[in-house]
Amino acid sequence: MLGRQTTGSVVCTSCGRLVGVNDETCYNCGRRNPGLWGFGPVLRRLGNDLGFVPLIISGSMALYVAMLLLSGRNVRMDLGFSFLAPDQNILFLFGASGAVPVVGLGRWWTVLSAGWLHNGALHILLNMMWVRQLAPACADLYGAGRMVIIYTVASIVGFAASSMAFLVVGGLPIIGGARFTVGASAPLFGLLGAIVWYGQRSGSSMTKREGLQYALTLGVFGLLMPGIDNWAHAGGFAGGWLMAKILDPLKPERIDHLAIAVGCVLLTLLAVVVSIVDGLPMLLGPR
Repeated sequence: MLGRQTTGSVVCTSCGRLVGVNDETCYNCGRRNPGLWGFGPVLRRLGNDLGFVPLIISGSMALYVAMLLLSGRNVRMDLGFSFLAPDQNILFLFGASGAVPVVGLGRWWTVLSAGWLHNGALHILLNMMWVRQLAPACADLYGAGRMVIIYTVASIVGFAASSMAFLVVGGLPIIGGARFTVGASAPLFGLLGAIVWYGQRSGSSMTKREGLQYALTLGVFGLLMPGIDNWAHAGGFAGGWLMAKILDPLKPERIDHLAIAVGCVLLTLLAVVVSIVDGLPMLLGPR
C-alpha cells in the first residue's frame, strides 16, 4: 500500500547498510526503525533531502507570487534587489521580521516566517539558487531532517539578532540591524555554518575551507551592497554552527530528527498564517 515494503531488505537511512525491513534497530549504527516502517524505499526516491529542498523552493515561490498578486499596482519596480518587490504592507502581512514587527508589535513568530519571504525577483532568484546548492550538500552531511532543523534554527537566530541589533545601534549602514527584514539568506548562512562545523568535527580541512570561503565571499558582498541585512547573516551563521554542533554530524540521524523537521516546516507555515490573521486588522484599520 502506497509503495510500502513489508518483506526483504532495505538500506538504513542513516548509515547506508542493508537491514531487514522490519528490524527494530540497525545492527551497524543503532538507528531505531532503520527501514522507516517499510516506507524507506519510497522516501529515498525523493533524494537525500527527502523532498525538503523542493518544498522550501516551491513554498518560497508560492508565497512570493501570492504577495505580488495582493500588492497589485503597488508592486515596486526599483532597480536591483527590489525589482518586482511586493508592497511593504503585504510583506508585513505575510510575516516580515525585524525590530518593528518583533519588538514594536510583538510579532515574535516572524523570525520563522521571514526566511520564506522575499523582497524582489532577483532576491528570491539568488536565494533559491543557493538553496539548491547548499541544502542538498548539507543534507548529505547531516541527513535531511537535521538539515531542516539547522535551516529553521538559523532563521530564528538570524532574524532575532537583526531585530536586537536595531535596538542597540539602530539602522546604521553595514553595522545596523533592520526595521523590516526578509529572505532565505539568514538560514542559508546557517547551512554554511553547519558545513564549517562538519569540517571541524570530521577533520576535513577542505570542507571547512570551502564553507568559510563561501561565507566570507557572501559576507563581503553584504558589506559592499546597500540594504543587506548583515546581522541576519551573522546570526544565521552562528545559529547554524551551534545547532550543527549540538546535532553532531558524526552521529547517525535519528527518526525523531525527521519528526522535528516536519514540525519545523509546519511551525513555519503556522507562523505565516498567524501573521496574516494578526496583521489584517492592523492594515484594514477601524471601519
